[in-house]
Amino acid sequence: PSQCSPVPPHIRPTPSQSLPVLPSAPVFGGAVWGGGPAVPSPCRALLSQRRRPAAAMAPPVPALSPEQKKELATIRIVAPGKGILAADESTGSIAKRLSSVGAENTEENRRWYRQLLFTADKRVEPCIGGVILFHETMYQKADDGRPFPQVIRDKGALVGIKVDKGVVPLAGTDGETTTQGLDGLMERCAQYKKDGADFAKWRCVLKISAHTPTRLAIMENANVLARYASICQQNGIVPIVEPEILPDGDHDLKTCQYVTEKVLAAVYKALSDHHVYLEGTLLKPNMVTGGHACSTKYSPEEIAMATVTALRRTVPPAVPGITFLSGGQSEEEASLNLNAINRCPLPRPWALTFSYGRALQASALKAWAGKKDNTKVAQEEYVKRALANSLACQGKYTPSGTAGAAASESLFVSNHAY
Repeated sequence: PSQCSPVPPHIRPTPSQSLPVLPSAPVFGGAVWGGGPAVPSPCRALLSQRRRPAAAMAPPVPALSPEQKKELATIRIVAPGKGILAADESTGSIAKRLSSVGAENTEENRRWYRQLLFTADKRVEPCIGGVILFHETMYQKADDGRPFPQVIRDKGALVGIKVDKGVVPLAGTDGETTTQGLDGLMERCAQYKKDGADFAKWRCVLKISAHTPTRLAIMENANVLARYASICQQNGIVPIVEPEILPDGDHDLKTCQYVTEKVLAAVYKALSDHHVYLEGTLLKPNMVTGGHACSTKYSPEEIAMATVTALRRTVPPAVPGITFLSGGQSEEEASLNLNAINRCPLPRPWALTFSYGRALQASALKAWAGKKDNTKVAQEEYVKRALANSLACQGKYTPSGTAGAAASESLFVSNHAY
């Protein structure tokens, strides 16, 4: 109102009069040129609103039927003491893991290593509620002839599938990215559902620097995640939404918390815009930590408080579960921080658990070293980490001091591609 010129008395309407239409003229710099005295554009907008009644917002067409919503809500991936094993590394990513222990990146080695994880003994059954697979693994079989999805189901877990096709440069930015794979996603999800998938995962990546993440990158990735989630739900698949903020850099805890809040707020606005059914989703975020090169070492309690605060400010309580990624933390760090998060004194309306890849597998991979004779030893290391994280997601984990050296090794990889 302070920008508007007073409305001259001779054009003030009486109750029985309608507002006259102002002369049509081009607008430049917020003022009208020609056709009479200049009227700033904000004032024209106010007068226009008085002339025309506001149009009512039409209710959206329901994105999902009640039956579809019920199906999604009954896919129970998270439960007390249970988390997710992320075994969905791409062929390129697992090649680096295998080479680190002197194993060749062959299809048979990849199959054998993943079989090692999926066939661990019954002690993991109360710990693992779901397993995320890569496309290749979805169609591989165990030595006894059972498809891997069946092996996983026989252990009481649900089957997930990675459906994104990796990050690509986002044009017009300084090294930021978006994630590809939306083309053909509807058809792929329909097929994965037929082949036994209950849930899916899609990863977007953002970076913290002096100038990033930009609003463009935040909005682009939020909308990509929302489109993916909507497509999954149309096919009866629960989407795990993963907006990962990389730990690269020297930023402090406060900066990471601020960026995490901005990113998650944008993600949930986009999910709302795309009519995504929140009760049929899971969130897979980073924990709020200082950058890998930050000079300050934060305690698990400080990380927990910053993380839960950021989530409380942005994630609706309708979301049933939050499954944290480990983000390059060591196995032990990931367990200690998850434990502290579940002991944080702030109210937490969601299940807070794990969806770990490296932080469940690092010790097992090192023990296996590409040799079939080491299978039992490797499985024992995997079981140890599964049990530790099962306790951590209940706030009951106490370090025993028996963790191997591999459990304390940093798993950070700069600019990590999955």
